[in-house]
Amino acid sequence: MQLPDDFLTGIRQQLDGNLVEALLKGLNQNPPVSVRLNPLKTKATLQDMPMAEVEVPWCRGGYYLKQRLNFTFDPLLHAGLYYVQEASSMFLDQVMRQYIGTLPVTMLDMCAAPGGKSTVARAALPEGSLLFSNEPLRPRAQVLAENMQKFGHPDVIVTNNYAQDYAKSGIKFDVILTDVPCSGEGMFRKDPAAISEWSLQNVEKCWTLQRDIVEALWNCLKPGGLLIYSTCTFNTKEDELNVKHIAETFGAEVLTVNTEAKWHISGSQVADFPKPVCRFIPGLSKGEGLFMAVLKKPGSSEPQAQKAKDKKARRNKTERNKANTIKPYMGWIKDADNYQPVVNGTAVTAIPKAWKSVYDAAASTLKIMSAGIKMGEIKGKDIIPAQALALSTALQRDAFTQVELNYSQAIAYLRKESITLPAGTPRGYALLCYRKHPIGFAKNIGNRANNLYPNEWKIKSSHIPESNNELF
Repeated sequence: MQLPDDFLTGIRQQLDGNLVEALLKGLNQNPPVSVRLNPLKTKATLQDMPMAEVEVPWCRGGYYLKQRLNFTFDPLLHAGLYYVQEASSMFLDQVMRQYIGTLPVTMLDMCAAPGGKSTVARAALPEGSLLFSNEPLRPRAQVLAENMQKFGHPDVIVTNNYAQDYAKSGIKFDVILTDVPCSGEGMFRKDPAAISEWSLQNVEKCWTLQRDIVEALWNCLKPGGLLIYSTCTFNTKEDELNVKHIAETFGAEVLTVNTEAKWHISGSQVADFPKPVCRFIPGLSKGEGLFMAVLKKPGSSEPQAQKAKDKKARRNKTERNKANTIKPYMGWIKDADNYQPVVNGTAVTAIPKAWKSVYDAAASTLKIMSAGIKMGEIKGKDIIPAQALALSTALQRDAFTQVELNYSQAIAYLRKESITLPAGTPRGYALLCYRKHPIGFAKNIGNRANNLYPNEWKIKSSHIPESNNELF
């Protein structure tokens, strides 16, 4: 691996010599492959996954694999049963287990795409908590919304905003995760483009942007709240020195995260800042490069579900009538009385009543990509059920005819190809399943079935590898 000379010079000046030696060796090794199971959809164990090797020690449901699978061709990946994620990034689970209690909290993941850490967070948060998952760049926000809908938890709002927008929103959070944009040194082993894009100028640009993001969000954090700061880079400007700046500027306390010596996680590399931070170094720890620190804002407050003021927008008579027409369709979800239908144009969404006021406050100031459960689209006197509904853990499966597909049928469906339903399948909407897990909807119109899988989600490859497609 040919690394930039400026990178090598800088890293040798900033890191301990033993760490540099381990890093340079590690960057020339093959990266480990790991996945994290979705506890909302599967209780699988190591024995259920033939290609799994060992558990990721700092994350519940994380597993290293013996080799990389052709994940694109595993229907259960598309069903949201697991997420392909490098192991170091799963360390967020260790942080949340230690510092998030059992009371509901409101959390923001500011730079969340493609969604790995947001799904870690949502799995770890206490029930009744609300997660805002945000991505400033629109194309990446669309990918984030897709992955959060596949994960299936209804207590999530996905937004497409910048930190300054959140600062103006007035919404307060118990926990804010800032996995800030960085120079990407930790991705050198996995992504050769990260090497060609690296420069000293980009490092300078990144560390100032990172400070700007944190400073814009600081007032969004409640007194006593937690800021989790992370990067996928090695240099101290973007890591320790930024954490030092946050601590000194805002009087934040840097908290210790419990680790084990066998995980080979390194500490601070800045002599005058011997605070408890966590560094993952390829070649030492089993994962890619990651830096993480946990800071506590001065003050104290009891974690509780957000109760923001409802900035009500006047709904006209047409909108109220639309909401009334969809009430019969609320039987598509479990515990329907706990949800309130919302109609935006032709889009129908079910918002949990517990945080409806927060949703209204967010909708008045932020760009919402998805929230709660997307039920479907109004078409005439009908509602076409949404893919997000099929993948939601709140889906009332018995409300639909269920059709079990074999592997080749499931792949054809996920490619958005024509499918044939079994003879005798009733007309109307059918819930298609693979290994008893929902993967989407089709509409049976008698002589054929309309494939309702989202075009933007479909598998684009026409080639199916012969083996190593499925995790379970």
